[in-house]
Amino acid sequence: DRAIAEIRFDIARPLPMNRMLQADVGAGKTVVALYAALAAVANKRQAALIAPTEVLAAQHFTKTRQYLTGSRVRVDHLVGATSKRERDALLARIARGEVDLLIGTHAILEKSVRFRDLGLVVVDEQHKFGVAQRAALRAKGAAPHVLVLTATPIPRTLAMTFFGDLDVSIIDGAPPGRQPIVTRLVTCEHVNDAW
Repeated sequence: DRAIAEIRFDIARPLPMNRMLQADVGAGKTVVALYAALAAVANKRQAALIAPTEVLAAQHFTKTRQYLTGSRVRVDHLVGATSKRERDALLARIARGEVDLLIGTHAILEKSVRFRDLGLVVVDEQHKFGVAQRAALRAKGAAPHVLVLTATPIPRTLAMTFFGDLDVSIIDGAPPGRQPIVTRLVTCEHVNDAW
């Protein structure tokens, strides 16, 4: 709820959001990202979610379609393995604004992918994408909001947050069923016991 409130505040401002959402695997990053995407769609704009692998993109696509069963939100999927015939038809629908939320891989970065009005970019596992790749995705819209998701922020990302280039939301609650983490100091004489 706190992360969604921070995103809601950001997207109501005239400047584009540039926010990182950090949380453990299974803590709800995808649901928060979907909320942001639906906010873009409700405002007649398109959203794109990019993931580093076809498997992860397919998981996001399947889960999103399940969440949105019965809705009028038009969700589609673009990966490297998409056939040429399917790709050509999909590219035309994206350009006409007939796809509200596009979920895919690096295939979204191709020059042939043109959005009618891209309002939100979501980058999952942001540390697996380069600065130029994220910039190319952002350039597909007129100053779209950007939300990057991570469970493991890298030092460059931490530096960006320190210097104010990236706002941060943290879901600090444990995912359901997570066992408590126990941290212990082991002295040298007990190192074999630890191993």
